[in-house]
Amino acid sequence: MALLQIAEPGAVAQEPASRKLALGIDLGTTNSLVAHVSDGDVKVLPDGSGDVCLPSVVHFGAEGTLVGSAAEALAVSAPHDTIASAKRYLGRSREELAADSYTKLAESGLAFETSQGPVTPVEVSAALLGALRDRALSSLDMPIAGAVITVPAYFDDAQRLATRQAAELSGLNVLRLLNEPTAAAVAYGLDSGEEGVVAVYDLGGGTFDVSILRLERGVFEVLATGGDSSLGGDDFDQRIVKLLRDEASLHSLSVAQERALLRCARSAKEALTTASEIEVQLDSIISGSGAVTVTRQAFNSACADLVNRSLDACRQCVADAGVSQIDQIVLVGGSTRMPIIGEVVAALFGKEPLNSIDPDRVVAMGAARQADLLIGNRDAEDLLLLDVIPLSLGVETYGGLVERIVPRNTTIPVARAQEFTTAKDGQTGLIVHVVQGERERVEDCRSLATFELEGIPPMVAGAARLEVTFQVDADGLLEVKAQEATTQATASVVVKPAFGLAEDDIATMLRAGYEHASEDMRARQLAEAKVEAEQLVAGIRAAVTSDGDLLSGIEHEALMTAVNELVDASQDDNNIESLRKAIEVTGRASELLAARRMDRSIKSALGGISVATLEGEAES
Repeated sequence: MALLQIAEPGAVAQEPASRKLALGIDLGTTNSLVAHVSDGDVKVLPDGSGDVCLPSVVHFGAEGTLVGSAAEALAVSAPHDTIASAKRYLGRSREELAADSYTKLAESGLAFETSQGPVTPVEVSAALLGALRDRALSSLDMPIAGAVITVPAYFDDAQRLATRQAAELSGLNVLRLLNEPTAAAVAYGLDSGEEGVVAVYDLGGGTFDVSILRLERGVFEVLATGGDSSLGGDDFDQRIVKLLRDEASLHSLSVAQERALLRCARSAKEALTTASEIEVQLDSIISGSGAVTVTRQAFNSACADLVNRSLDACRQCVADAGVSQIDQIVLVGGSTRMPIIGEVVAALFGKEPLNSIDPDRVVAMGAARQADLLIGNRDAEDLLLLDVIPLSLGVETYGGLVERIVPRNTTIPVARAQEFTTAKDGQTGLIVHVVQGERERVEDCRSLATFELEGIPPMVAGAARLEVTFQVDADGLLEVKAQEATTQATASVVVKPAFGLAEDDIATMLRAGYEHASEDMRARQLAEAKVEAEQLVAGIRAAVTSDGDLLSGIEHEALMTAVNELVDASQDDNNIESLRKAIEVTGRASELLAARRMDRSIKSALGGISVATLEGEAES
């Protein structure tokens, strides 16, 4: 397996003339940053005003496109032309885009309607990445050889693909997509050199990730990942919005007023980081609304369920990692500045989190170190990084069941293969249905893609040999290939689903997998028994059709009675025990016919051959 090596600080730097410029980019929901390595140190690049954070906001006005603070200033006056938090919509469905009340959905496609026409989330992200690229070019005056761009650990294939497309659209060469918690762990590991088990708690503007990593003798291994792709600082902002609306009785607001109220809420949240209460003036939104006092205690109470969602994900991730002790906790993301976050995380893990690196900068810094390595500026001798996939990958099998090929938390890059066969006689084609999730039934998992393998030679059921290979690259992108052994017929698909998770995010899927484990296992056993019953019934009926004359009338009636009772038992979804018993009874009832068919087959094969001939062949 290919391992990614990352060099520690202190290695001898190459001569400036031989170095290539590689960027580390944190493409965030609320803010985005760009960093690079210079003389062994990581530097986060500021704009002309000295700000390192670029607000992840883009304005697509009739006069042109604005990015960052300039775009953010127009969010109230031109809400439909101003797109914020576009990262949440990368790889998502049209229905999910429509849920954003601050924007106007285009008439068709996955796009927002602006004064410049339809704009996709990919194009919004491309504009942000282009602004960061221009910042680097103006600051460093060197050509950019490539960039490492970070993504939430729980980004699925569609979201990762959309991120890569945005980077390519902006003119950046993508060296690798790197999970945000992993990038943070790289930054802290390189800086501190500590060994042990590290928990990375990453609460950004739109997503929450938690990762458990082990650092031992220079090797970073990601033991488990978890999180919630629909939990972030934006959700905490909305809780203050609700407090303000309820207290001031603000109803039926325009889009512009909604945007203004959201800005007030975000400012109040940031102020409550240091203040115990804050007075929010609302007259600028609706005349005569006055001021509303928001206390930190009221804010914490309103957000208790959001905080608990993150803690539940942490507990599950620790359980998945199979560790009994956490040595260090790293806080990542601007939302971790909320005092309540530090308090609950410290209480959960029994120790104070690390805070020596700015939580806004740590992801970009880790990405920059990795970019510097991948571009060839460092020898990469001392530190290894092993990443994992967050959810199991598999295929649908007969009976609507899931056969997992790549289990969750498998180290990537990875390639896994498994053999399958046909379910029916004479089958010449096979539809491969690729799914993702932790449930036993296909209907409870997420469908990723389907493709068809043709050219299978017609054989009896179970004779064909079909190899299905799953390959996940370092970016977490998936390719699936199916091949028939006899003809070498091959079909494949690079998984490029049209949208990401619709209703249930990945964290919910994981939780459901654990909550329904017993139920799912029983459902799987029932489905497997039904498949066995179906195949047994089909086999007996085919045998009776061809060789029913081998049975007497009474024998035939007894066998068909057993078959009919098996068919009836297969219709009952509540009594697997009765079905198993019916399978056993029918199997025994068919033994007489099977034995007589075997005798007939042997006699037919030996017809006209003398005993002497057989003895002669045996001796030779």
